Amino acid sequence: MGASVQISRRLCAIADMVTEGNRLVDVGCDHGYLPVYLKLQGRIPGAIATDVAEGPLSRARAHIEQYGLGSYIETRRCDGLADIGHGEGDTLVIAGMGGPLMERILADGRSVWEDFQEMILQPQSDIPHFRHFLLENGFRITEEEIILEDGKFYPILKVDRKTEEQILPWSIQEEMFGRFLLEKRHPVLKKYLKRELRIHEEILERLKEATGESAVKRKKEIEEERQLILAALNHYES
Repeated sequence: MGASVQISRRLCAIADMVTEGNRLVDVGCDHGYLPVYLKLQGRIPGAIATDVAEGPLSRARAHIEQYGLGSYIETRRCDGLADIGHGEGDTLVIAGMGGPLMERILADGRSVWEDFQEMILQPQSDIPHFRHFLLENGFRITEEEIILEDGKFYPILKVDRKTEEQILPWSIQEEMFGRFLLEKRHPVLKKYLKRELRIHEEILERLKEATGESAVKRKKEIEEERQLILAALNHYES
């Protein structure tokens, strides 16, 4: 298969986390770019690409057929993991959707959690809550990446269920920004933190003269988050 396909930096980072030789299940596959790219690279033997809507799935089918990969990549219309059977995949990818929706997909698909060697998850919102959800449900976050593309920040988490070893609980700061991103002083995380600091300081400035119980509560929340951001930025100075 000498053909190749161009994918975004975000999808490229996700692809780099997929263990070579694993069968892929891509939930919410959109155009099917990820499984097509991985198959053309010879990284996976095959994949199941799913989406809840027929429109994205039909585009994925067209893209798969364009590269002659119909016998390697199956498309399946289903909601989350509802129609994924036991043992059908080794790597689960869920990317490009909000954190609450991803939590719901994982919670509803609890019966197949143990079938996957690894999960690569890229939530678009509510990231601290999503990390907390994973840790509370016995997942181990093993790798983190963050990509800045077209002005947007994309955190990517690789997790598994191998929890035999003792793992230190994550702090609030680590759940907010990522233990591994902080440990390696990720340069893109620093850009994210600086942006968040600016946003929080602008909000506090607007709320400076505000009174009332709700305004006071909001100022307290924003200031607490600001302090966590400043503490995280201190990692880059030490």
